[in-house]
Order: sequence, then C-alpha cells, then structure tokens
Amino acid sequence: MVEHISFGRRLFIVSNYMILGVLSTICILPLLHVLAVSFSSSAAAAGGLVKLWPVDFTISSYAFVTGKKEFMNSVQVTMLRVLTGVPINMLLAVLVAFPLAKEVHKFRWRTLYVWIFVFTILFHGGLIPSYMIVSYTGIMDTIWALVLPSAVPVFNVILLINFFRGIPKELEEAAYIDGAGHWTTLWRIFVPLSTPVLATITLFATVSHWNSWFDGLIFMNSPDHYPLQSYLQTVIIQQDLALDPNVDLDSLAEVSDRTAKAAQIFLGALPILAVYPFLQRFFVKGIVMGSVKE
Repeated sequence: MVEHISFGRRLFIVSNYMILGVLSTICILPLLHVLAVSFSSSAAAAGGLVKLWPVDFTISSYAFVTGKKEFMNSVQVTMLRVLTGVPINMLLAVLVAFPLAKEVHKFRWRTLYVWIFVFTILFHGGLIPSYMIVSYTGIMDTIWALVLPSAVPVFNVILLINFFRGIPKELEEAAYIDGAGHWTTLWRIFVPLSTPVLATITLFATVSHWNSWFDGLIFMNSPDHYPLQSYLQTVIIQQDLALDPNVDLDSLAEVSDRTAKAAQIFLGALPILAVYPFLQRFFVKGIVMGSVKE
C-alpha cells in the first residue's frame, strides 16, 4: 500500500531540506575559504583575492607548517592526549554507568549517586580550585594534567546509563542463571550490545580532547608541552611571522602570516573531519537510544 503524502507534508519536507541546505552551506563556506587561503600564494591572500578557490596554487604553507618543530610537538602532545584520555574516559564511563543503570532494589543508593554526578554538570568548582588541585597533586605540566581532570565525562555517563536501561533484563537474568557474574555480564553482554552509544561517546570524547585548548594554557608551564589547539590559539592570536626570529626571509616571500595560519587551522581540523564519516551511522541511534529511556 502506497502512503499518500499531503501537499502540506511535501511542503514541510521541501522547506526542511532547503533550510538545512542553507545552514549547511553557511557552515561549510568558512572552512572552504580557509582551505583556499592555505593553498594560495602569500600575495593573493594579502591582496584579498582568495574566496572559495585557491589563487596561484601552492603547498608552500603546508611545507612551512609541517617543518615547524613547535607545530609537530603540539600534534604529538594532542595525539598522546587522545590515545590516553579517550580509553580512560570510555573505561570509567562504562564502569560508572553499569551499576547506576540498575534498579533501586538492586542498588539502593543509585539515585543519590546519579544526582551527585548531575550536580557536577550544573555547578563547577571554578578555575582557581581546579588549578590548585592539579598543582597540589603534582601533575602540573604533564600529560595527566590534560587527562585526569576530565576523566569521567558525566554527559557520556548519562547517555550510557539510559542505553543500559534499555537492554532487556532477561538477557542479564539468563547470564546470572548460567553462572556469569557482574564483570562477565558487563563485558560479554552489555558492552557488545552497546556499540551505537559507545561509538557516539567515543566520538564525543575524541572531539573534546582534540579541541580542548584552555586547559593547555593553564596547566602547561612550557609552550613545548602545549596541545595542538593551545598552540594554534597562541599562533592565531599572538604570533606574527614577520616578528619570528626563526623564520628566514625566503620563507616570508612564499608564505604569509595568513596562509600559514590557514594551513595550521585546516590541519588541526582534518583528523576530526576524517573521523566523523566512520562514526556517523552510529551517531543518531546512539544519541536517541541513550536519551529517551526511563
């Protein structure tokens, strides 16, 4: 049976697509402009000739950026942060969400613990207390200062709790009857069935660590230990290539301050742009199923 679509419904669908198309275009145009500037010559960029397509195509800016020791160091710090922080985030989120997804008669203080975690979303200790904690624990200017303060992402925990609650209780009861304990039930049943929400919160954790910049400025004493986004912030806001003693005149002739910044911005965004398509199919399902369960 073919469902009849009314004129109003068709108009609504077409309007939605048009609005989303316009919004998507508005979002992608700045990125295309930055990409075009990064592949353009310094003269074209300085003259304001670059719009959405490179003028006098060149890769000099990328060669200049990838040859900078500071940039490559910041990339290494960020990669280490992601490879260390994301597994910690995922492990702690799973371990916290599993008991909090139980019914009250199985875990008496579940509701209290849930509200304690929710409280941390609504209220924050502040910058100075956070700095003092990191300083007194002796992890200042180390990778752990970037990882441990955000080790338990509460929003991800809430998504995971709601997803776990939606898994049929009969599966857990059957596992217990067969002799499985809590650890076996978690890793053999709950985790394999939670692929959509796990992929979603993995993406959230990766983006959070990759894009974080303020904690790098606060907790890192040496610019050599800055993560990528903290380094880019100092470059974009403060640095001028003409005033950099480490830049020779030949480089200034081929690469301008604007093209170098554009290249660094695009390289900083490229890994996340590459990750999104692979996790996109899990994204909507993970968000919806992790948000609507009671």
